[in-house]
Amino acid sequence: MVADGHAVTVLDNFSSGRRENLADLEAQGRVQLVEGDITVPNGLERTIRGVDTVFHLAANPEVRLGDPAVHFETNVRGTFNILEAMRKMKVDNIVFASSSTVYGDATVIPTSETHSPLKPISVYGAAKLAGESLISAYCGSYGFKGVILRYANVVGPALGHGVVHDFVEKLKTNSRELEILGDGSQRKSYLYVDDAVSATLQCWRQTGSKFEVFNVGSDDDIDVKRIADIVLDEMGLSAVAYRYTGGVDGGRGWRGDVKYMRLDVGKLKSLGWSPKYGSEMAVRLTCRSAIGK
Repeated sequence: MVADGHAVTVLDNFSSGRRENLADLEAQGRVQLVEGDITVPNGLERTIRGVDTVFHLAANPEVRLGDPAVHFETNVRGTFNILEAMRKMKVDNIVFASSSTVYGDATVIPTSETHSPLKPISVYGAAKLAGESLISAYCGSYGFKGVILRYANVVGPALGHGVVHDFVEKLKTNSRELEILGDGSQRKSYLYVDDAVSATLQCWRQTGSKFEVFNVGSDDDIDVKRIADIVLDEMGLSAVAYRYTGGVDGGRGWRGDVKYMRLDVGKLKSLGWSPKYGSEMAVRLTCRSAIGK
């Protein structure tokens, strides 16, 4: 967006991001960086005053998080705080980072945006669905325009959680054995961050309706065992024993883990977008970044 000449203000509490990632743009005056937290309403109105669109990407991303209150406070109440600040400051455009987890164990794969009922099986997924509902309500009640993006598993440089990060860190500690949560057959779609960004901007630029939902993902999927194979290959390791935990509920990594996920991205492709990378290459590129390759 900066490259297109837009003035950009970034609000971040730096719980996972780092200020130095935007230091050059901040020094050039091309980005205004504000330290703040969406769970603290004070200051939100001042931060968004005069903006045209809010890209709401803030959330606690850890699906396995044990305390549901964290998801509620950050992902639900935080979304409400943003919407209220927008209402008061008369900012009426929002692009929301939702998640494929809102579908839960979808009965149809690939899963389209019209799939129903939406039955998330994690508190994270439920919180994302609550955020979608709040935005829909503000679009209906206050004339907002909302774009909802249900992302697949987004991976890329500086990733601090998820299966690729988990495998790399475990193998750095013990290069002879790799613990794999579940039975290894969990199969999902992975989306490289560059593709996620291009899809986000495409939807923002081309969506004209009051409230619209898009799946954002790659055209394929990959299972956990194959991810482990790729990580070993990129790290130059061999003769590594895989130790499966067996998992729960039919081989899931943890309770609330969606075992199979691939999104139907036909609606997004109708806007002229397509992913540059498939799931396997997205995983490879992420692993290379993690090991400095």
